[in-house]
Amino acid sequence: MKQQYFKSDSGNLKEFAGKLGSPDLIVMISEKDHFRTHVSELEAMYPGVPSIGTTGHFYGKTLKEGGVALTAFYGAKVKTGVLRSVSTMPVRDIGTLQSHVREIAPGANDTACIDLCTGNDAAVLTTMYSILGKNHICLTGGTAFDGMVSCCGQVYEDADAYALLKNTSGKIRSYKENIYRPREDLRLIASKTDRANYYVGELNGVPAKKLYMDTLGISEREIATQTFKNPFGKITGRDVCIISLKEVKGNGLCCYRQVNDSDVLTILDLQDIPSIVDETLRSISRDFSRIGGIFSVNCAFRYLLFTQEGFMSSYLNQMSGLGCHCGFVGNGEHSDAQFVNQSMSCIVFD
Repeated sequence: MKQQYFKSDSGNLKEFAGKLGSPDLIVMISEKDHFRTHVSELEAMYPGVPSIGTTGHFYGKTLKEGGVALTAFYGAKVKTGVLRSVSTMPVRDIGTLQSHVREIAPGANDTACIDLCTGNDAAVLTTMYSILGKNHICLTGGTAFDGMVSCCGQVYEDADAYALLKNTSGKIRSYKENIYRPREDLRLIASKTDRANYYVGELNGVPAKKLYMDTLGISEREIATQTFKNPFGKITGRDVCIISLKEVKGNGLCCYRQVNDSDVLTILDLQDIPSIVDETLRSISRDFSRIGGIFSVNCAFRYLLFTQEGFMSSYLNQMSGLGCHCGFVGNGEHSDAQFVNQSMSCIVFD
């Protein structure tokens, strides 16, 4: 299995006419104003080729804001589909996903799912992974910038577009990169939460805004950017799920991921970024002697942090040093059954 990456900084999708050969799947990342046009053009250019798409920034060896990019996959058995009404009824089309999994007949470590979602990600992933998990299908994906996704020439809102890929000549594995570590001595019990608005009112009985400010010794105006260095973490067994802070609301805090009453949180500390990336590169290299491609999703806040630290170009070069690496920037990341923030999720295949 292999992938190829094509981009047009000008947003002219017709530049790619005839250049992709005969791909088994196309993933398109476009910009909001031209997304619907690009979806129609892609279907006309490559009729019958399974495709999914959304809006956002895309990258290969460089990152582009605006324009359009295509990632073409070859040597895979593919099924694409859509879960509709994900904000209210994510199980609505679960039967279709089940039938697609049966048709693709996944083996051990040879099948992955790429998904693109417009919202209610945690519930969507719980729904999807009830099927994917027991069939040993790994998943990577992310949240659309502008509430739109596409599948095979059709644009959907309030939906999750997915592509199942079975590597016909090797294996596929998923990876997640976390550049933060929890404060082991800090346990925060959430209360007075508003699940619909991702709001946290109190932590350990103290107004959430005050506890966050006092713990880090910062002012209220610093909260919005402090999340780059000190997001929340939700403790789930041995794993920590990163939760980005969005804004101050009264004496509480709004996040980019749902927090419930009695959830156990901590505050995370940013680690040495190059060292964490090196660790990821070594892990992938240990697992794969040859790499056909890496498709990843990086959080918007990671992108902003890496850019601020002058590390973005180096990061993309290092990832591309392993093989063909490309992907997009999401408003949230999917890693198997988890919806996370400020992370990188990817699939790697040989």
